[in-house]
Formats: sequence, C-alpha cells, structure tokens
Amino acid sequence: MRRAVLLLSAAFAGLLLGLGVNSSAFAQDAFGVRGTLENQQDEPVAGVSITVSDASGTEIATVESAEDGTWAVPLDAGGDYVVTLDESTLPDGLVVRNGRPELEVHISSDRTVLFPLDTQVVGGAGPGGDEPSTSGGDATGDPDGESSDDGAENGENLGEIEDEGGATRAASLLVSGLHFGLMIALAAVGLSMVFGTTGLTNFAHGDLVTFGGVMALLFNISLGVPVWVAAIAAVLLGAAFGWVQDWGLWSRLFKRGTGLVSMMIISIGVALLIRFATLFFVGGERQRYDEYVGQKPWDFGWLVIAPKEVATGLIALAVCVAVGLALVFTRLGKATRAVADNPSLAASTGINVTQVVRLVWTIGGALAAMSGVFLSISDGVKFDMGQHLLLMVFAAVVLGGLGTAFGAFVGAMLIGVFVQLSTLVIAPELKYVGALAVLIIIMLTRPQGILGRRERIG
Repeated sequence: MRRAVLLLSAAFAGLLLGLGVNSSAFAQDAFGVRGTLENQQDEPVAGVSITVSDASGTEIATVESAEDGTWAVPLDAGGDYVVTLDESTLPDGLVVRNGRPELEVHISSDRTVLFPLDTQVVGGAGPGGDEPSTSGGDATGDPDGESSDDGAENGENLGEIEDEGGATRAASLLVSGLHFGLMIALAAVGLSMVFGTTGLTNFAHGDLVTFGGVMALLFNISLGVPVWVAAIAAVLLGAAFGWVQDWGLWSRLFKRGTGLVSMMIISIGVALLIRFATLFFVGGERQRYDEYVGQKPWDFGWLVIAPKEVATGLIALAVCVAVGLALVFTRLGKATRAVADNPSLAASTGINVTQVVRLVWTIGGALAAMSGVFLSISDGVKFDMGQHLLLMVFAAVVLGGLGTAFGAFVGAMLIGVFVQLSTLVIAPELKYVGALAVLIIIMLTRPQGILGRRERIG
C-alpha cells in the first residue's frame, strides 16, 4: 500500500513539474491587499475605484478593478489600513450589499478584501439606495402634488416595478441554479458510478474537480493554448488520472482485501495530498483563464446570462445525456450496471470486473475534470474549489439514490436549483445550509433516495 501511495504522489508531482509549473509562475508574492469584484451572476465588475489609506487617513494608492474584476495594492509594511470602494464608480444598478463601502483591515501578510455587490432595489431603501420620495409632484408632473389618486397610481407603478425586478431575479436565479446543478451533476454522476461498482465513498473526488481546473489553467497560462483546447486536454488528463488512481492504488487495495472503511479513510488522505500539492505548486490565490472573463452578457429583459454559461451548460447536459444513453444501450454500459448490481454474478457470466471498474474510474475522472474546467470558466481556479463542491456532490448522490447515475443527475439538478433560489428568502451565505436541510428531510422520509431501491438490512 505504501508503494501505491508513493507511486500516486510521484505521478501527480511529476505531471505538474513536467508542465513547468512553479510557485512563482502563478502565486502572487506581493505583500499587500487585493480582491475581486463580481456581481450576483459571478461576472467580473471592471473600472471600479478602490482606495487604500493608512490609519491616519493618508492615501496610499487608488486603483481600478481590471477586466477580470481583480485589483491589488502593494504595501511596504503591515499595520491597520482602510480600504474604500468608490460607489459612484459602480455600474448602474449595483450597490455594496452590506452598505459598507469602507472597511478597516489589519495587514500582516497578503490580505484579500471582498466587497459583495448586489442589485439595487428600485424605489427601496436598501444599501446605497435613496428613500422613495413622498412629497412633490406626481407622475404627471403636477408641482402641487395634491391629487391622492395620482399618488396611489404612482405607488402602484412602483409596486409593479418591484414585482418585475423580483420576477427577473427569480428567473435569473432559476437559470443559474440549473447551470450550477449541471456542474454538480458532472461530478456526481462519476462519484455515483464509482460507489455503485466498488462500494467506495471517495472523498478525493472533489479534488479531481480541482485537478481539471488546474490542468486547464496550466495549459492556458503556461503554454498559451486557447481555453477550449486546454479544456479538452484537462479532461483527457482527468481521465488518465482516474485510470492511474485505480491501477496504482484502489485495485491493489481491493485485491488485498482492504475494508471499505479503511479505503474511505485512505481517500481522505489522497484528497489532502492532491489539495496541498496543488496549493504548493499553484498557490492559494484565485486565478482566471485569459479568455471568457469579461464577457458581455445576453440581456433578454427577463433574463441576463453570460454566453459562457449557456455554452458550458449545454455541453454538460449533452455529456450527462450521452453517459446515460451509454449506460442503457451499450455493452460496456450494461456490463457496468451488471457489476454495480452484483459483481460476483457479473464475473461468473464472463464480465471482466476489474476492467469495468477501471473504466468507471476513468470516466469518473474525466467527468470530474470537466466539471472543474466549467466551474473555473465562471469562478476561476483555486486549490480548494473541489473541496467546497464535494459537499454538494455528496448531497446530490444521496438525494438521488446511492449507486445510481440517473439518481445522481436528478439530485444534482434539485440541489443546484434549490441552492440558488433559496437566496430569494435567505442570505446568500446560508444557501448551502438550506440545501443540506432539504437533504436531511428527504433522508428521513425516503432513506433510499429519489431513484434508489429499498434494500433489506440484516
């Protein structure tokens, strides 16, 4: 087992080193304060002025956010500083969510400062908004403003505007939830297939998502290839990494009769190995590709969406449908389902169980890498991005039904939509908590999941 772990470590480190990666190529070593400005659709906001002053009020520097929404101010020494966002430079309709454009921070190393941006409520008294006027002329321009009927009509129009804005936001969140659900589904389908054929709960699957994003970043930034070429290369490397994992580690553990609980703990170690190797070689800052960052969104009136989200969503949907059709109609798919149902019986009919499991690991690695690439196109690449997604992936797999790829897809779509739509009534910081609450409720009422089958225990 020790040799298998060392082999896996060497393969991963050698792959990164072979591509000429070093920490100075990606990590920003400047001592200072930095951040990224994004709107609710995770689109970068450019041209916004950020001012950094010391504790006495002396201005250090004023910078503008770049096309990818990033900004940075290098500092000569640590201490207390004040970071101020100039709200007058924000695009129309955007305000600082908490109404706090000025933040006091203590700098002892590189510090990231975030200003969450929100859509300004029309006619509301939210952060940065003006109180609706209750005096003066009416909607027709009467300077006396004596007509109560006109005032009522003006209030009705205001309500219509607010309702329309709420409906528009709900539509945008619904589409965003469908897109997020498809990203979860890519990873969840692979994880569910691995669990169905091996019984292993693989905690390293989330870091395979990170692996895909990082590999695409390396090809795009280091080698200068277009993002779509880098994406294809990353998916192929993800498939190869999945194959190597099974060949070098998991299949050998199964042959030795290692228990599933022990293997689950080993998967946590593999996850930590991948995660911190990525942190060492790539750095801890969020980084973006050199394409598809500042895209102009499509505005349909009731929906505003970036073209890259449409493209990645359609590709993800097509891939999930193709995997489902392959599982139903191809010989390899039928063999995979036979191994998932009963490995011993499948082996007795002449199916090579080892090869089928290795194929599943390969497909799972490719799907996870694709999920990482598509998420990175919208949100950028960070060493722990897969770790945060893993919780949603597990929720989708359990909600849809353990071991069934179709259930994982359904569960992922439900989780994605619920997570995004829940921000209509709760703070965005709590949206993942709501999804897990729904998971608990479903598990209490239907333990086998939506598409899972009842099984006799004992």
